[in-house]
Amino acid sequence: MTPEPHLFVVLGGTGDLTTRKLLPALHSLMPGGACHVVGVATSALDDAAYQSVAAKALTASGVPAAEAAAWAGRHVSYQRVGRTGDMTDLAARIEALDAAHGTRGNRLLYLALPPAAFADTIERLGRSGLAAGPGWTRIVVEKPFGGDLASARTLNDALHRHFAERQIYRIDHYLGKESVQNLLVFRFTNPIFEASWNRDRVERVEITVAEALDVAGRGAYYDRTGVLADMVQSHLTQVLTLVAMEAPSTFSADAVRDEKVKVLRSIREISPDAVVLGQYGAGTVAGATVTAYRNTPGVDPASTTPTFAAVRVWIDNWRWQGVPFFLRTGKAMPRRMTEVAVLFRRPPVCLFHSVVDDCIAGNDVLRLVLQPDEGFSLEIDVKEPGASTRLRPVPLHFSYAEAFGTIPDAYETLLADVLEGDQTLFVRHDETEEAWRLYTPLVHATLPVHPYPAGTWGPQAAAAFLPEKGWSSGG
Repeated sequence: MTPEPHLFVVLGGTGDLTTRKLLPALHSLMPGGACHVVGVATSALDDAAYQSVAAKALTASGVPAAEAAAWAGRHVSYQRVGRTGDMTDLAARIEALDAAHGTRGNRLLYLALPPAAFADTIERLGRSGLAAGPGWTRIVVEKPFGGDLASARTLNDALHRHFAERQIYRIDHYLGKESVQNLLVFRFTNPIFEASWNRDRVERVEITVAEALDVAGRGAYYDRTGVLADMVQSHLTQVLTLVAMEAPSTFSADAVRDEKVKVLRSIREISPDAVVLGQYGAGTVAGATVTAYRNTPGVDPASTTPTFAAVRVWIDNWRWQGVPFFLRTGKAMPRRMTEVAVLFRRPPVCLFHSVVDDCIAGNDVLRLVLQPDEGFSLEIDVKEPGASTRLRPVPLHFSYAEAFGTIPDAYETLLADVLEGDQTLFVRHDETEEAWRLYTPLVHATLPVHPYPAGTWGPQAAAAFLPEKGWSSGG
């Protein structure tokens, strides 16, 4: 893909997201393209200083130092802005850079900022005339998109005062993963699975996003946000909609997002009894000592902010009535893992027993691994060799790495879509409001938060949700 010439304007240009993800992704997408990056921040830097920042970021991502410095020198500028007031200086600089680099008035505004700064920044952009230009103008907003239903609506209202919905890209980087996008291909181009993707064949679905990392370095942000807003309302619920949605009429942005919204509107009100929250204490992850959450800099020593959640969801529609969906996510868990496990029902009559009334046949399990080691496996029972009837679950597996080698970073995929004007993998305003409709009562409720040691799969209370064999993977 060769994107149209454009200015990529990053508000929050000195932040971790820009240096760690955005600049490397832009270099990969446009090593010599007609893109010019404008870093915008409050720091007292000039172009040369910011180009040095960009070059170091690219070098850290694996780009040779000489190539990184040359690319930054050609494609990167910097503009300082104040913390308040209008952005007329930025508007004037954008106009000058557009003329100098021939970017045809096309502008992408990326809010790589703390969520608390979104609404004010959007207003300042609008007042400065930056919501429209001679070419196309698009704005990218990072999650979390609001902290509850009221704040999400307020943020949507601020955006819609200055931008049309077709200009707005609410980004959730999980949707940019090749393995997540493959959910739609897997389901809707393979009839052998789609025919079994319903309440008659599926016993339950488990979606797990486990993070080995703790919140070190993000304590102040995380203590204001918590796991429901940071992970459940966004990442896990987006994956849930892709697993549960009906086939769209066409593979277009609005058709796909219409089906996702239908899923959200079909979800039954989530009872507090269907939620287990936890907070990690001191422990060990992969041999490294982890400090208790409450001892993290920026965290209230008496904090009750959850770092773990297990949620049981019921989808009251024709396809999924009576099938529980279990969502689980947590910080400081034994390993990094994102997986969808679809457990199929056992045969109606059991033919193989170890003793009377003890069936030795298990559930067939389809595991869609979204990270790391992207791919999938289908676990089926086979008979072990020998005279006795002993069954063993054996996985039939597919690996992206084995088939295709290295796959693109999620941000690289999503930025390419923004530059193409493709909104399929981005969250529409009604999606985020419907998701917050589900989780706002839980965010505002006073629910017990159970302790769990770092390096474990969460509090024991989470196991009470599941049948006697527990989660299909992990703890």
